[in-house]
Amino acid sequence: MGGSPVAGRYARVIPTKRFGRLRPRTTWPSAGRVLVVGSAVPALALAGWLLAGLPLLLLGWFRPLPMALLGGGTALLLCLLGLRRLPESVPALGRHVAAVAGIAVASGLFNGFLRSEQLFVRRDPATYAQYAIWLARHGSLPIPYGQAGFGGLDPALRFDSMGFYDFHGAIVPQFMPGPPMLDAIGYWLGGVPGLLLVPPVLGALAVLVVAGTAARLAGARWAPLAALVFAVSMPILYTSRTTFSEIPSLILLFGGMTLLLDARHRLRTGGGARIAAALAGLVFGLALLVRIDGLRDVLPVLAYAGVLIALRRISWPPAPTGTGTARRFPDGRLGVPLLAGLGVGGFCGFAACYLLARPYLMYLSGSLLPLLAICAVVVVVTAAGAALAPKIAVRLAARRARPGRTDRPAQPGGPERGDQPGRPGGSARRPAWLSRLPWLTKVFRSSALPGWAAALVVLVMAGFAVRPWVQTVRRVAVTSEDMLTADFIEKAQMANRLPVDGTRLYYEDSLYWVVWYVGLPVVVLATLAAAVLARRLARGRALEWLLPLAIIGWTTVTTLWRPAITPDHPFAARRLVPVVIPGLILLAVWGLRWGRDRLHHAGRGTRLAMIAGVLLFVVPPAVISIGTAFSPVERGEADGIARMCAAIPRDASVLIIERVTGDRFTQVIRGQCGLPTARVKNPQGSSVALGFDVRRVIGKVRAAGRRPVLLAADQAQLAPYGTATQVLRLRTHQDERSLVGPPDAVWSLASDVWMTVPQEPR
Repeated sequence: MGGSPVAGRYARVIPTKRFGRLRPRTTWPSAGRVLVVGSAVPALALAGWLLAGLPLLLLGWFRPLPMALLGGGTALLLCLLGLRRLPESVPALGRHVAAVAGIAVASGLFNGFLRSEQLFVRRDPATYAQYAIWLARHGSLPIPYGQAGFGGLDPALRFDSMGFYDFHGAIVPQFMPGPPMLDAIGYWLGGVPGLLLVPPVLGALAVLVVAGTAARLAGARWAPLAALVFAVSMPILYTSRTTFSEIPSLILLFGGMTLLLDARHRLRTGGGARIAAALAGLVFGLALLVRIDGLRDVLPVLAYAGVLIALRRISWPPAPTGTGTARRFPDGRLGVPLLAGLGVGGFCGFAACYLLARPYLMYLSGSLLPLLAICAVVVVVTAAGAALAPKIAVRLAARRARPGRTDRPAQPGGPERGDQPGRPGGSARRPAWLSRLPWLTKVFRSSALPGWAAALVVLVMAGFAVRPWVQTVRRVAVTSEDMLTADFIEKAQMANRLPVDGTRLYYEDSLYWVVWYVGLPVVVLATLAAAVLARRLARGRALEWLLPLAIIGWTTVTTLWRPAITPDHPFAARRLVPVVIPGLILLAVWGLRWGRDRLHHAGRGTRLAMIAGVLLFVVPPAVISIGTAFSPVERGEADGIARMCAAIPRDASVLIIERVTGDRFTQVIRGQCGLPTARVKNPQGSSVALGFDVRRVIGKVRAAGRRPVLLAADQAQLAPYGTATQVLRLRTHQDERSLVGPPDAVWSLASDVWMTVPQEPR
């Protein structure tokens, strides 16, 4: 079908004559177009909002009205540019689209109803939530001390807390600003309850994006299966219920894949390919604004853009019936816009990290610097390859040429089983551009490269499978952060009744983490599919899979080798969310389609095999998820904070004298209650501040014209300063901390805060 001026147009009126009068007839977009547009919009909308939000945040203008105008307008503009005249690249039926939409909506409703309320700053989700609340209410960074409310600075005062660094006289949140800029939308629309509903909405959009990617690469009939397996996987449920960064990162990474696949399709069927490629690069690059770890995930995009540019610069003689001009690799036209978009998005990510999260950058320097070195090597190799590609091609062609013989393009080989014209994932013959490079065709036909590529995939996965028997991953605590992690692991080991060893990281079990959450059949079939696709790519076929397979393969291997996270589950499962789990599901679905095609060509029935395959895909992850899927965690924290804020006088300056209360509630009271808040330092080995420090600061607060209010976790800790009242008492549940098995329950969680207002001396 031809593209409309604006993709996603719902209807057009066509005049028709009936009974002598003109009557309107309404036509609707095809199911395939709806699926393509619906799965591309989330990434474009997020990219537009983030692209506009960053400069406004840097200027201190991240407010509802400017963001509604500039952020909403930019999101709409990117959607119009990316979807204008979009060709119908996915043949689909209405039932396929309805199934995908139904799964996405059900996922959003289910996770919204069972959402968590992680607002006490204990782990990363609450840090993101408090970060978003500050942005939504103040629109600027960094967070000021508010030392005027304490009569100025004092050596005993601390203004930092868990997840919020003290940096150059102000408070800087720990993470990248991308997720809080998205979560702030919910706070503007509905306060704290609205903010807590943003993750389920993003989770539903992620289902659409993954299904759209599966439709483009495996076929629309397989998109509902991919969406369902993805939606029931426990890590997806976990990260779709609270304010994590992994789901927005997933939307951008897989959304970039879909946009680039659409750009390749545009080259052959319509216009706008370069704009689509530039938008794909921008979406990939903005993944760094959400997670700085996204640099690792987009490295294959940088290399792929260089390959496209290099192949674009290689020309060959025209066809005998041609116009006499040299011909070039068609996809090479996408290389420069893809690289340009990636550069713009990546620049936004690095700028935000340096200007708004520099302490976090310093904290990650041990792992980020090697990644930057790898990135620099990729840039140099990519640039050199693009510059030298024509000379290398000429020399290789001359070396392989024989005197007295005119090289003829090798005839395309016969199609492999499962390669059919018009079917995603395969082609019936080699691309024309490959046939016009005799030396390259000869390499593909004569070498053992395809077999080695397939074998390498299997060997890598086999290596991860046997890793627990040959390696025990440890880390000796050196820094203070390492010591805290070791102490946390020891406590988790005691709770799990395991041998106590704080140096254990359990990374050798990383492949089995994946098996827990998606099931052994998905992992095995995904490995087989990756091997088959690697073999085809080595033969110059299935080129639409080149970048998706590179991203999935590279990120899966590096993540499984070093997850770089505390190894308790379900918390550690978040590392698998942006690429590993959706990538393996995508490969497994393609592998199921490939197996069905082989059975069909062999003349065997496929119905029972497909039913068995669907059950093996869906049942294992669903069974694992049941243990925690219906158990929301940390419910009641929003109401508890509201009651605590109401109990604290509005003219108070809050002093937290106990360590755990300070870690959890310093930013909560500063950001949600809107009161000056500080901690009084506790001496080494004690969790409570010294009395003379507390009394000195109390005097300074009174001198500043404010009312001193003391908070602690226990009534006895406040007894020396006055009569205490309990302003927070919450008994709820928290996530399990499982180390050697999938989580199947929740643990209890108790939170208490006591308050006293010291009386003025007479």
